[in-house]
Amino acid sequence: MPVITLPDGSTRQYPEAVSVMDVAADIGPGLAKATLAGIVNGELVDASHQMTSDATLSVVTNKSEEALPLLRHSTAHLLAQAVKQLFPSAQVSIGPVIEDGFYYDFDYERSFTPEDLVTIEERMKELAEKAFPVERSTIDRDAAITYFKGLGEDYKAEIIESIPAGETLSLYAQGDFTDLCRGPHVPNTSHLKAFKLTKLAGAYWRGDSNNTMLQRIYGTAFANPKELKTHLHNVAEAEKRDHRRIGKQQDLFHLQDEAPGMVFWHPKGWAVYLAVENYMRAQQIAHGYQEIRTPQVVDFSLWEKSGHADKFGDDMFTVETDDRRYAVKPMNCPCHVQVFNQGLKSYRDLPLRLAEFGSCHRNEMSGALHGIMRVRAFTQDDAHIFCTEAQIQEEVGDFIDFLHTVYEDFGFTDVIYRLSTRPPKRVGSDEAWDKSEKALADALDAKGLPWEELPGEGAFYGPKIEFSLKDCIGRVWQCGTMQVDFSMPGRLDASYIDEHGDRQVPVMLHRAILGSFERFIGILIENFEGRLPLWLAPVQAVVMNITDKQSQFIEEVAEVLQNSGIRVQTDLRNEKIGFKIREWTLQRVPYLLVAGDREVESRSIAVRTRNGEDLGVLTLDELNLMLEQEVVNRGQAVGTAAQEG
Repeated sequence: MPVITLPDGSTRQYPEAVSVMDVAADIGPGLAKATLAGIVNGELVDASHQMTSDATLSVVTNKSEEALPLLRHSTAHLLAQAVKQLFPSAQVSIGPVIEDGFYYDFDYERSFTPEDLVTIEERMKELAEKAFPVERSTIDRDAAITYFKGLGEDYKAEIIESIPAGETLSLYAQGDFTDLCRGPHVPNTSHLKAFKLTKLAGAYWRGDSNNTMLQRIYGTAFANPKELKTHLHNVAEAEKRDHRRIGKQQDLFHLQDEAPGMVFWHPKGWAVYLAVENYMRAQQIAHGYQEIRTPQVVDFSLWEKSGHADKFGDDMFTVETDDRRYAVKPMNCPCHVQVFNQGLKSYRDLPLRLAEFGSCHRNEMSGALHGIMRVRAFTQDDAHIFCTEAQIQEEVGDFIDFLHTVYEDFGFTDVIYRLSTRPPKRVGSDEAWDKSEKALADALDAKGLPWEELPGEGAFYGPKIEFSLKDCIGRVWQCGTMQVDFSMPGRLDASYIDEHGDRQVPVMLHRAILGSFERFIGILIENFEGRLPLWLAPVQAVVMNITDKQSQFIEEVAEVLQNSGIRVQTDLRNEKIGFKIREWTLQRVPYLLVAGDREVESRSIAVRTRNGEDLGVLTLDELNLMLEQEVVNRGQAVGTAAQEG
């Protein structure tokens, strides 16, 4: 007589084995109708799963955290069923859930087309409406091989052949389609109400270029049509905001095969880069950091001593000369310890904050490269704080304030906080870990910040806080980090003299706010859709004439603005003013300044914003003051053009 304990602590007793769906129906018909699966003793199972002994049970519905991957997994099977009905000779291979949806790989004699996707999706909708029960059965490994070979499904048979003999496998059947799968799945196809096929791609079988190229159909699924509509809107927004497209349109940067994953910054893009760097430099100085510069190429022995060779050796670029092996630095921390080690340090010197805009290189997989978001050559806003254990919490608290100031100045106010704690394999005593984890948690709590713990996700050398920001369409970008390191200072012989005259090893705090300049600038471009705030815009204003008579005055206006530090261009082309305004508006220039005869006579300028707002005619002094104030306020003043987007 199994006793089933529900999440609220209540229990229900049954005279014999009972399924998840039976318990849901016992609670109420509405819950039974909504049931997708169950969590029995902590394990996600089908709604048909039988409980033969006492168990804890949570019923999974569309509102449960576990629902989304379950729905997407089942929709991948629905996709395969539709393809097999429409293209019977197609062979199925694998169809996993991925971050934003799912895919399924097929082998078919011709290439699928976008028109095929429309047809397949329509068939999927028809199949979903038929509410086919999704039924699980088991089969031994050898029988499964025979079964799928009999269906002509060679890829499925090959997958099963890689499974050890004697294993019992599970099959899931819905209507005329049966697939090899661990499950679980929805009880019937009617639960699949909100899905969309998104794109086609090629994929080698098992990721090996020596194997057959399969056709991959991508899709996504959600709990309801509203969530799907929101997702598709955000996808369209993301495509519209793609930093690669905007970067080309605004002539900011480019990448090419001769230097894969390495950015060629154009003058306008470099102006943005320098604006970010100069801002961060001023902020770091104001927060007590000293800027340093360390070598790009360092003897490989240092990376072996620091432990990076073991962990990152395959991702490092190396070179040999004079019978010595060197590495192009993939990170800055070992070099910062070398700076700390120069000269005897006292406890009075701590905390010591060393910052570097460190240029790093990592041999990322070519398939992972993505515009300037994922590159092989990048610059970090990297800094390391050498301190005592007693100083950790205060330093972390100050850093959190610093980070918030920076993010707000760049227009980001929604930050997510995660604390990663000790992993199974680690260095340092439990006592030191206890102190560090508590210091990080206390720093977050002292600021009144909500945070999530990620047990076991810390680095081997210490716990860390990850700071992620949300952009204007809800995407989450992990940028900032604060890591406590007990290992590297000792490995690299760092020490200081404490107040008792004894030699001690300092704690090393690794911290970054932007992460990498390249990626952060890509995030900025996409967040603002290229409409960067005035203080970051590569060209802040364009001065245009109506006829040749105003050319000299246009040059004078530009000179006045340049002398005030404004990045300004002139447009003296023999084109209609409407054409010029449209062209510079497409370039997302914040301010469009126009002079005709009246403006020349009054030594003023007509001011228009990139979003079409007419600010009227201003004197040069009024214009200068307005622009200077907006730059100082970093676009956060009410009513500025920088608040678009």
